[in-house]
Amino acid sequence: MRYLLQRHPVAIRTHFAHSLVLTYALPAEVLRPLVPPGLELDTYGEHGFVAAALVDTRALRPAGLPARLGADYLLTGYRVFTRFRTPGGRVMRGLRILRSDTDSRMMVLGGNLMTRYNYRLARISTRVEAGRLEFRVDSADGRADLHVQADLGSAPAPLPAGSPFADARAARRFAGPLPYTFEYEPQTRSMIVIKAFRTHWDPQPVSVDVRRLTFFDHSPFAGTRPVLANAFHVADVKYGWERGLRRTETGGER
Repeated sequence: MRYLLQRHPVAIRTHFAHSLVLTYALPAEVLRPLVPPGLELDTYGEHGFVAAALVDTRALRPAGLPARLGADYLLTGYRVFTRFRTPGGRVMRGLRILRSDTDSRMMVLGGNLMTRYNYRLARISTRVEAGRLEFRVDSADGRADLHVQADLGSAPAPLPAGSPFADARAARRFAGPLPYTFEYEPQTRSMIVIKAFRTHWDPQPVSVDVRRLTFFDHSPFAGTRPVLANAFHVADVKYGWERGLRRTETGGER
């Protein structure tokens, strides 16, 4: 019955010192098998999208606790852009978790107890120097290594070469994280919907130098050619997640 605890029962508040999200375009047919029942792949033309998110969180804690009781974590994750439709015709855009890594054993234990984010322990570091934000991730299994530098002074930067987006406005629609995160609960054929809370949210497109990224070297992506579609940065924002709500596969309330 562990899955009953993994419905995100606790609302969370934190502060993003920095959040850098790299969005990669892949053929939609490659990503559709990763989308569980009840969700649709969110597409642009013939492409679906996977976000690689790197976040420097401060004072992360249950909602209602003072910031001084929170803890600082470095988090990385890979999410696929999806849509969830309700019976009334509402379309909720959000992300479905593919993988999560953290620099904290506490987050691995607590996060995996009460969520389906499937956290793994990794060596993660970040620094800001001379207007450049750098993240390094060394994953335990080597399947999510990442080294990237973002030029914060480049904002607003043009779209990366080869991006499928027609313009910056289209690219911004796929600037993660989105308002919702979705997790499928196969035991009850339900969707767990987690709504985000955020303030002063104004992601800026930045130029990035991705020096290493191993996530797409492995199944089901091996042999594909992901294209960097956009890169967005935000800093110094309040952020959080509400308690998860359970819905049916077809979007009805439970």
